[in-house]
Amino acid sequence: MAKFSWSKLMFFTMLIMVLALAACGGGSSEEETTEEASGDASSEETTEESTEEETEEGSSEDSASGDVYNYEDFGTTVSNEGEPAEGGTLNVGLTSDTPFEGTLNFNFYSGNPDFEVISLFDEPLFTMDEDFQYTNDGALQYEVNQDDNTVTFTLQEGVTWHDGEPLTIQDYVYAYEVIGDPEYPGVRGATDGFTLIEGYNEFKAGEADSISGIEVVDDQTAVFTYTELAPSLTAGGFWPYALPEHHYEGVAVAEMPEAPQTRENPIGIGPYKVDSVTPGEAVVMSKFEDYWRGEPNLDGVTLSVVSPSSVANAMETGEIDFAINFPTDQYPDVEGMEGVEWLANIEGAYTYIGFKLGEWNEEEGRVNYMPEESKMGDPELRRAMWHAMDNEAVGNRFYNGLRWKATTLITPYHANWHDDSVEVPQYDPEEANRILDEAGYEDVDGDGFRETPEGEPLEINFASMSGGDTAEPLANYYIQSWKEVGLNVQLTNGRLIEFNTFYDMVENDDPAVDIYQGAWGVGSDVDPYGLYGPDVTFNYPRYATEESTQLMERGNSAEAFDLETRQEIYNEWQALMVEEMPVIPTLYRAYVVPVNERVVNYSIDLEYNEETLPYNWGVTEVQE
Repeated sequence: MAKFSWSKLMFFTMLIMVLALAACGGGSSEEETTEEASGDASSEETTEESTEEETEEGSSEDSASGDVYNYEDFGTTVSNEGEPAEGGTLNVGLTSDTPFEGTLNFNFYSGNPDFEVISLFDEPLFTMDEDFQYTNDGALQYEVNQDDNTVTFTLQEGVTWHDGEPLTIQDYVYAYEVIGDPEYPGVRGATDGFTLIEGYNEFKAGEADSISGIEVVDDQTAVFTYTELAPSLTAGGFWPYALPEHHYEGVAVAEMPEAPQTRENPIGIGPYKVDSVTPGEAVVMSKFEDYWRGEPNLDGVTLSVVSPSSVANAMETGEIDFAINFPTDQYPDVEGMEGVEWLANIEGAYTYIGFKLGEWNEEEGRVNYMPEESKMGDPELRRAMWHAMDNEAVGNRFYNGLRWKATTLITPYHANWHDDSVEVPQYDPEEANRILDEAGYEDVDGDGFRETPEGEPLEINFASMSGGDTAEPLANYYIQSWKEVGLNVQLTNGRLIEFNTFYDMVENDDPAVDIYQGAWGVGSDVDPYGLYGPDVTFNYPRYATEESTQLMERGNSAEAFDLETRQEIYNEWQALMVEEMPVIPTLYRAYVVPVNERVVNYSIDLEYNEETLPYNWGVTEVQE
């Protein structure tokens, strides 16, 4: 059964999309910039800067180190069950080869490093259960009334900001007002949790002075009226963060992300408060004694940026107690490190090969799906390419089993929604050859490569992003696999492409890109519309069919409030996407976290557990 962690809740309920496509190079430090999709508050495009060592040529079934791991063999909670010592400081390493940007507020940040920093001193108002549904265990409770399309939000008493001011329901409403302001410079505000509120779109367009669908009843209560209620609202759609109105008094909305209140003196409602910020490098926090759940065990937490090349040594020497975004590819070389316990869990992400099947119509704001005019428009060609790829071997060879063959576009991270019964093309070069032969792709001129059924040369341009030592051998591995079934696949422009250029080419439907390699992070809501809807720019394959759109719309409609119905709809959609193959999911993934053995009450379990929330973190041995 899928479960959700407190620490990951804050990440996967953010209303973002990452403006990046993946080199699919490895689980090393990941630098992410974000933009929002029109689906759930959670999906993101992932770019990876790998530090992996290139694997030697040889059997594709062998991993680089010879060892293959399964994340299910790891624990998710530290095994140290000792009583935490009084006080002490936890030293956290943020693995990154660049400084964090420093936009330290959930309502404005745009990169994963900033998110990780904010998560230590602020927190979401909602919690989630094992089915990724909001619960009423957080500081804010909600009650849905389907008869009149309203939701009543009630704030618990006794929650305070770090400056001592009480958290009020107006601070929650203020977040909507700022994000919906026409001058808001951030990337959020276009998902159902915002756009379905009555009057929100008019407010966003500058046509109204307030959001008519929001009524503040008293300091603790507000009633939101929606044009309609959708299942996504309770699965990450309600914006989960407050914004301290008093803290930003006198600051123009457009200036808030750069204001001292955000960068130098950020506040939150979490168990630790910020004492000092060394821009881009470190944040020192002390315990917030008035934290609403109870006084924290620790005296404080210190976060510092540690480069991927030195993070393992920092763990081994005790310089840091655990590492965020530890390079998964380094694990085989350091798994025996003394004094360190390794945790692992499934990651909400998948890598994929995307096919360009149309273009974006800027004037109409939607996909122009043109398979008949696209080089990759023949589903039999795409099916043969899937059969030619040995993704199980890729997971073992390049990632030591910590990534593994993907099947459908709803990942096992959403265990209750992932349909593992869907039959997908298996690695079978002979079947790939048969499909191509029957579809009329033949080698007419004897050069070893197949021509189109019309006898024209078929050269497939493959865009893959530079990023690390694994990026090139992995791209070449796929190219060689397709060559073995007679397909002439070449890197676009003859080389791996730098991040910004790569992104520009894919988003702008550059004709030099026929296929590309990318990765999506998925969020709390299973709804895939934000990635594959006909009117979302992040539908990079430019795929849109009536059947797919109808299924996605049904999956987030009133009938889908019945969970079994919603599961049936998404099972049908998963099967359809395997049949039509606008993208080929290649790998699912796991992540690892090294933790010093002195740490107690720390977990990356996907189940909400108050005992392992940050205010209960502790150490059994206080360092001098």
